[in-house]
Formats: sequence, structure tokens, C-alpha cells
Amino acid sequence: MNLGIEGRTALVLGAGGGLGRAIALTLAENGARCLLGDAHQPSVDETARQVEQRGGQGRVLVWNLARMAEFEAAHAGLPPGFRNVDILINNTGGPPPTLVAGQPREVWQRYFEEMVLSVVQLTDLLLPGMRSRGWGRVVTSASSGVIAPIPNLGLSNSLRMSLVGWSKTLAREVAADGVTCNVVVPGRIATQRIAALDEAKALRDGTTAQAVANESTASIPMKRYGKPEEYADAVAFLASERASYVTGSVIRVDGGMLANV
Repeated sequence: MNLGIEGRTALVLGAGGGLGRAIALTLAENGARCLLGDAHQPSVDETARQVEQRGGQGRVLVWNLARMAEFEAAHAGLPPGFRNVDILINNTGGPPPTLVAGQPREVWQRYFEEMVLSVVQLTDLLLPGMRSRGWGRVVTSASSGVIAPIPNLGLSNSLRMSLVGWSKTLAREVAADGVTCNVVVPGRIATQRIAALDEAKALRDGTTAQAVANESTASIPMKRYGKPEEYADAVAFLASERASYVTGSVIRVDGGMLANV
């Protein structure tokens, strides 16, 4: 299937690894120019190398999501072909495992700024251009915790849920301008983040990370963790011309893990 994104410019957050890297590579393979955003330069440089190895175009943007002025300065210095972002992939890192009760105000504030406010502000910065050109895609990566809250991921469950409400509201506001907004929900996808969460659960339960992974895969109808590339394919479709009538949706990529309708 031709996704119809050849020559489009995509900004992928968290592009230094995991889901973000897989999404960037898939978009690049389908002809999109990729802006690769991440706070860790060596990791995102490696993503850029892999993009170019596949014949794509990639530019690195290193900045802290909580400091939007850094992005504005980096964006202003880009060559003209990269400034008009058509596809925005909002993919942020997750907070550490915690209970939801008793967290200090400063912890809530820190992760709200990094995971929610940064996404809202960045999208607001790029939306006028999308609307004026009559074409845009805003895809926000969330967590299965927005559908079925995950024990001991209190901050993530709460903050990512706010992005679902934001995306749904925004979708209605910009639909007539040719801009779509969707949320993608990953299940257990084999990334460093999932490996770290398995390790943390193993430590709490006094078992091994492999035992935790075995228990997790047993609860997934497909009996395995997903591949980052499988998640990236779903995101790339939502970012494409082919998905022009899909907006305001929450799409699961979870191997059937979530049992609720």
C-alpha cells in the first residue's frame, strides 16, 4: 500500500530508541523526511544513521521536552524543507513505577510538564502550519493504562489519560482543516521500557524478569510481546493519506491483551 507520505515532513519524539525509532524508520522507508527528537544525542544519532542507511532523510533535534524554547530555536535553524511539519508523532518517555497515592506535588508537576504540557505546546506550535496547508497528522502514543489502569503505574495512568481527552477534543476542532488526531495504545511491546518495567516488577515480587515476562505473555492471546515494527506500522497508517477519514480514535496495538470492548 502506498501511504501517500512521500515528501512529507514528520517530527518523531522519543526517536532515540524503542517505539520512536521504529516509527521513524517506518516513516522514512515510506518516503517521509524525518525530524528526530530526543534528549539523548548518541541514541538519536544512531537512529539518524539507520534512517540514512535505508535511503531516507533524517535530521536530529536534541532538546528537553520540558523546555520548549530549545525546540523553537532548533526548529528555526532547520533548512526550509524540514520546517513545515506535516506529521507529528507525540511519543514521550514514561515516569517511574509508583503508586498513585502520596506522590509529592513536585513529582506530579515535573511529569505533567514533560508528558502532557510539552505535547500540548508542541502541537499548538505546529498546528497553524498544518491547518493553513490543509493537511496534517497528529498521532499520540499512550499506554494500555488509559483503557485498563496498570497497577503501580499511577503517574502514567493518570497523565496519559489526560492526553486522550485532549486529543479527542482537538480532533473535532481541526477536522475541517484536513488535520487528524488519533491516539495509539501499545500493549506489551518488546522495548527497553517494557524490559525495565518487568525488572521493576520482578524486584517487587521477589522473582525474575523472565518469570514476569512469561506471566505477561501467558495473558496475551498471541502469547508473545509485540515487535516495535508492528506498532510502527499502525502509527504509520494513521499518519498516512490513506487514513484521511480516521480521527478522534484510540487504536489498540496489543495482540488482544485488553479484554474489554
